[in-house]
Amino acid sequence: MKISEIMPRWLTLGFAFPLIFLNSWLLLVAFDYFDKIISILLAASLLAFILDYPVNLLERYGAKHTPAVILVFLLTLLTLVGLGITLVPIALEQLTELANRLPVWIKSGAAQLQTLQEIAIARNWPVDLSGLSTQLTERLSSQLQNLTGQVLGFAVDTVGRVFDVVVTVILTFYMLWRGRSLWEGLLQWLPPRLAKEMRFSLGKNFHNYFVGQVTVASLMGVSMTLAFLVLRVPFGLLFGLVVGVLSLIPFGAGLSISLVSILVAFNNFWLGVKVLIVSVAIEQSIESGVAPRLLGGFTGLNPVWVLISLLIGAKLGGVLGVLIAVPLASFIKSTADSLRSEGADSPQPVEVSSAH
Repeated sequence: MKISEIMPRWLTLGFAFPLIFLNSWLLLVAFDYFDKIISILLAASLLAFILDYPVNLLERYGAKHTPAVILVFLLTLLTLVGLGITLVPIALEQLTELANRLPVWIKSGAAQLQTLQEIAIARNWPVDLSGLSTQLTERLSSQLQNLTGQVLGFAVDTVGRVFDVVVTVILTFYMLWRGRSLWEGLLQWLPPRLAKEMRFSLGKNFHNYFVGQVTVASLMGVSMTLAFLVLRVPFGLLFGLVVGVLSLIPFGAGLSISLVSILVAFNNFWLGVKVLIVSVAIEQSIESGVAPRLLGGFTGLNPVWVLISLLIGAKLGGVLGVLIAVPLASFIKSTADSLRSEGADSPQPVEVSSAH
């Protein structure tokens, strides 16, 4: 006799919950213990997923796999080194200068709010901006300075971890070179039906998502940087890079545009308005014209689940966790939906009643 037939269903679920909680806790402990190794594996896997797209493109035009991998890898490495030599020092210099100017900008924003408050009092408008001005001066200054310091510290720490960077680069090359056989070998341990669905969902969600998201973020960063330079926005290169990097994350483009517009408005209100209008126009053009074609094969998620997956990813894996949270959640959803639909479509056994 089965245990489920002896105990009530609620009691069975009551015993199952502590086991699930304990196993989840042990998984988190193991994840935290192997944090550095997992981070390197995730970073190398993401880079290999993205670079596999141009490799496939070269193979379609007749190139062999190994030469295509070497060519794409070397071009990518040279591009990253070139960007690191040219753009990164300028961006770090502008970030340091921005950190020094932030208190002045915030005081300027508070003065502009005070001017608006005087206009409202003169015209008998029921608006009180004095409390907001005080909060800007006291809170926002310290928060932004702390954030800037954390970004600088993260950049210095990232540059200092040379060994991890070298290991990630080497592992990326081997995963790009032999990654297909590695995934096929892992999938062979799964049931054929599940392996088929996972193979399809991995390409549909992870590969398409990252290739499309990186392309959209690159277009966003270049377009925003050019627009900021044309508008003569202070620290235009830094702000454009910030928008481009945060565009890799869902809702990151809108959040970064709002932050940049507010910061510029502190220094020059009307310039901040121009930045907001131009940035929103560029973002909407890319999101509505380019993104659907690049992310067309990506399984959509409810925005609530997107936010939940981002929070969980940030808690478990930091920056890398945020990057893989949405495609991983979509991969799980897509695989579960496919298996469920196939199960529902499978013919059910027909009971034949005996004649009396």
